[in-house]
Amino acid sequence: MSQADFSLLFDLDGTLVDTDILHFGAYQTLLADHKRSITMQIYKERIMGAPNDAIMRELFPDLSKDSHRRLAERKEELFRAAIGKLEPTPGALALFEWAEARRVPIAVVTNAPRTNAERMLAGLDLLGRIDALVIGEELPRGKPDPLPYLTGLQRLNGRPERALAFEDSLSGVRAASAAGIHTFGVGAALPAESLRGAGADEVIADFTAAELWRRLDALELSAAAEESGA
Repeated sequence: MSQADFSLLFDLDGTLVDTDILHFGAYQTLLADHKRSITMQIYKERIMGAPNDAIMRELFPDLSKDSHRRLAERKEELFRAAIGKLEPTPGALALFEWAEARRVPIAVVTNAPRTNAERMLAGLDLLGRIDALVIGEELPRGKPDPLPYLTGLQRLNGRPERALAFEDSLSGVRAASAAGIHTFGVGAALPAESLRGAGADEVIADFTAAELWRRLDALELSAAAEESGA
């Protein structure tokens, strides 16, 4: 399989690694300074996966943009301070090995700040194993807009019909689906019906799911058939 035949695009937080409890704790600490709080349900439905500017407008609608920027920086400092040893989502390393053996390019597409993303990827020993890192806040529009995924495809020289995306949040699923990519909702943070309602084509618990590997096998056979017929 040549490098341009197929591509894989991954969200990071909650998809390749479970960091939701660290993010939730950072938000709770930040909010406590302002005598506010959120529930885990609010975090999952309205905060998880959104860009920082949108999150700060949601949590602090009465404060200025400058205050939002400072609060976002403080939250990310709290999150980074809480990062310890990171464990990849089950099956993630096997999927990366599958892709590397077949020269399938990989992009990570995230709304996380670059410092966070690079630290997490390094902690997972994956930073040197990806072909593109797309940071939503460095683009004109982040998730749930499809632009980050379209940018990932462009950087991989990929096509939406020959790609898979993996997301755990509603905003991320909406972004990948709107980019025309077959999208897997990953994990148990949100109900499967919510992920499907946002546009997920399939929902899996993790990367060991049999339905994922069946799809990969089918795509590999399809690519081989195309090459032999060329």
